[in-house]
Amino acid sequence: MAVTDEAIEKIKGMIVSGALRPGDRLPRESELAAELGLSRNSLREAVRALSLIRILDVRQGDGTYVTSLDPQLLLEALSFVVDFHRDDTVLEFLAVRRILEPAATALAATRIAEERLDALAKQLDDLGDEPSVEELVAADLDFHRAIVRSAGNSVLCSLLDGLSGPTTRARVWRGLTQEDAAGRTLREHRAILAALRNRDAEAARSWATVHIASVEQWLRSAP
Repeated sequence: MAVTDEAIEKIKGMIVSGALRPGDRLPRESELAAELGLSRNSLREAVRALSLIRILDVRQGDGTYVTSLDPQLLLEALSFVVDFHRDDTVLEFLAVRRILEPAATALAATRIAEERLDALAKQLDDLGDEPSVEELVAADLDFHRAIVRSAGNSVLCSLLDGLSGPTTRARVWRGLTQEDAAGRTLREHRAILAALRNRDAEAARSWATVHIASVEQWLRSAP
């Protein structure tokens, strides 16, 4: 194991064991290096790596702290990595979204507030029957994000937020090239919304699956 990897594992061990808790300040570099049996250089590299993935927070002039370790914060790293996807992996991202988002939509059916449903209905009405592709894609992202947040699972919400980026270009492309893409999207949104209003988790799950699968199916058949 490379010395930096060893340093990362040792700091991780301290956090996992509870020796360092969220918000705790790490001991001074010289003390921590001696305690862990590491060189100060390898410790410094480990701290830099762990700060990039939001495990540690290096505050200039104040020291290094364990972050809140909140899932939303930690999963920012996923979003960063996902941005480097290749176009030929978009279908794989859509397949993962098809597994996770219907489950989140079903959860939301029993938890989403009436006020949120009213707000989603108003957004759909304000969008009209012939929105531009840009308006449609932005509204699509907002619509699903609001529903997923209502599921009450911050990890699921952060995962789906991270996965939305690679599929955005596919949604734009579909909107530009597929006949009645806007109409179909809006009809599916209204069907999802109706299922949520009825507190019908299985109908909400089914319509969310249909909605994502239609993008997937179009992408598979696109020239």
